Amino acid sequence: MDDIDAMFSDLLGEMDHLSQSLTEATVSSGEDAAPQESSFSIGFNNLNESLNELEDHDLDALMVDLESKSTDQQSSTHNDTRNPTGNETSPPAVYQESEPVVTFPMITTQSSRAVKMNEPQTKADKIKVALEKLKEAKVRKLIIKVLMSDNSSKTLMVDERQTVRDVLDTLFEKTHCENSIEWSLCETNPDLQTERAFEDHECLVEPLSAWSRLSENKLYFLSTPQKYMMFTEPQIFYMWKKKSSGDMNSQAKELLIKEHFGGSTTIVPNLEGVLYLKEDGKKVWKPRYFMLRASGIYYVPKGKTKSSTDLTCFVRFEKVNVYTTSSYKQKYRAPTDFCFLLKHPCIQKESPYIKILCCEDKHTLLLWVNSIRIAKVRNPTVLPPWKARTQVHKLISLKLNHHLTPDFFNPPGQEYL
Repeated sequence: MDDIDAMFSDLLGEMDHLSQSLTEATVSSGEDAAPQESSFSIGFNNLNESLNELEDHDLDALMVDLESKSTDQQSSTHNDTRNPTGNETSPPAVYQESEPVVTFPMITTQSSRAVKMNEPQTKADKIKVALEKLKEAKVRKLIIKVLMSDNSSKTLMVDERQTVRDVLDTLFEKTHCENSIEWSLCETNPDLQTERAFEDHECLVEPLSAWSRLSENKLYFLSTPQKYMMFTEPQIFYMWKKKSSGDMNSQAKELLIKEHFGGSTTIVPNLEGVLYLKEDGKKVWKPRYFMLRASGIYYVPKGKTKSSTDLTCFVRFEKVNVYTTSSYKQKYRAPTDFCFLLKHPCIQKESPYIKILCCEDKHTLLLWVNSIRIAKVRNPTVLPPWKARTQVHKLISLKLNHHLTPDFFNPPGQEYL
């Protein structure tokens, strides 16, 4: 019973530490008595500033969208008021659609002037109306600032239904750059000195909502040539033990891709090797032999073998994302600057729940980070949407100079959307 009590006390302590880490990252300390304007904008000091940064046609589109939703809500409320008990049966929808009843009010000169007076005339008026309607909207919306490589920026309005790929398409239109799957939206965290490229299938509002209120995180629009390297150079990940894996013809690449990505589930690279592990709370790094599996990363304890029964779980992938780092050799005395970490997206500052690993070289870092990305999307229900996979298919066809049918990414019987 003493052992059980001790284990229970340790568990409570761990839960308390995790609770504090998540609270620091997501909740400010008692300063939110007023409505949190930061919940509507990312990269700005306040919501009013972000609305001012919107281009006129984007602001007009936002106004139309919010107005339509407001009208729908009022209509729904009016219908509920007319039929509170639900005893009356409404006529079939087909009759409502085919024989609509429309009443046109008499419009006089005075009434038309009144209507014009009620409509927002200036950008300031539109912003004032948008501020109120944003707070009433049921669909979560964010106004975000996206930084470019030349230090310029674009301001966009996104809602919780839009994927990263949808936002990228909008940026292609605004920047007039080439529509390529190599472009990414990347988040940077100056406190942790980390960077992560969002996956195309992610809904952008969700990870951005994990940023703390006073966060200095930034969102960048960058070209990332290695983004889909697992499709263009699959031999690097699935034949990494062979020194000659860099040379492979198009037909062999296609067979390798079909073998590992063409089934009902994706096959994760069987990656393993020595990595340096940072000890909790210390600037001490110890080498351990790590092995990648579909569920997470495991390591071989001292005195044990590589047998699956002897492996110890280091981290599971369900609730964490993988991030690359910068200058960890200086910050934490890492053996090299080729480090990556795994953490819950809500953890925005240093925490004992962040797992940091260091690689010998850049190539090893590339292998581990992208293999972890493969493992995280191996389940068909969370694969990138068809829109993104179509462009991946085009890129592979171009690189391999060989045609791959759409069924390659949507095998018969597998509905991913």
